[in-house]
Amino acid sequence: MKRLLLALPLMISAVACTPTPVATPTPVVVETPAPAPVAVHKPVNLIILYSLKAGVTPADFEAWVKSTDHPTMRGLSRVADFQTMRAEKLLMGDGKPSVQYIETFSVSDMDGFVAEDMPGKTVQGIMGQFMGFAEAPQFIVVSELE
Repeated sequence: MKRLLLALPLMISAVACTPTPVATPTPVVVETPAPAPVAVHKPVNLIILYSLKAGVTPADFEAWVKSTDHPTMRGLSRVADFQTMRAEKLLMGDGKPSVQYIETFSVSDMDGFVAEDMPGKTVQGIMGQFMGFAEAPQFIVVSELE
């Protein structure tokens, strides 16, 4: 019993010196909100249907399209795509197509195109030349059926 009493202070001091375990902090997870969805603006498509004015040859018009019209209009930042096509024949039936040429435009920002590009010197210059070639063109804004 004497030994037990002598050992008791050592046991108490050993227990007192034992460090208390420290709880490991739970990691904090900070959730960042998902980025807001970016609105995808589909390009607006424009189709122009027309024939040439009397006295304008297809060769002269097509040379102008290749040398001036395409490079200028395709150089506009809002024009994503621009094509000029010659209407050659009807797939079914007799006769000729009702127009000689069809142009397709894909415009990434129609509001900006109408407000800034159309009244600008570049487009006005091209339109003036174009109107010298084309007889009563129809400018048709179209949208794809989904």
